[in-house]
Amino acid sequence: MTDGITSAFNSPLETGVRTLAVLVACYPAAHDLGRLVQYDYLTVHSADADGPPSLHPPLPLRSGELLVRRGLVESGLRLMLSRSLIRRRVRADGIVYQAEDLGSAFLDSLASRYIANLRDRAAWVASAFDHLTANELELVINRLFEAWTTEFQPVQFGQQTELFG
Repeated sequence: MTDGITSAFNSPLETGVRTLAVLVACYPAAHDLGRLVQYDYLTVHSADADGPPSLHPPLPLRSGELLVRRGLVESGLRLMLSRSLIRRRVRADGIVYQAEDLGSAFLDSLASRYIANLRDRAAWVASAFDHLTANELELVINRLFEAWTTEFQPVQFGQQTELFG
């Protein structure tokens, strides 16, 4: 059973629209699932990477978020593929995804503050990270997780461990 916040923020539709926004911002580049998962995290939590304010509120203890996000992004991709908004291509280096022409038109038809903010964050992600290799992006993501994980480590006093927050 999911709570209302989880289902509202992480439905296949919402995750698919986020991924579509990223692919439109990156066009004509095509990306694999791993990079799209990282980009989804950076789009949602852009402030973590010294970008614009985050789309969603920061949650402590996000260490498992990339693992959970992978399934969400996959579900969103399937939905966007089924509507011909994204295309899947098989290349020698694996499966990649790219925005279709209809993808940009679909996003243009959506008018809300959230969509405008989403498109802004997606453009920032494309501009800030699309030039990085997979290894370079992995280092960035690892540094972000190390930085915020350290913030939430227990403070030890003698034999006792206490959490302050």
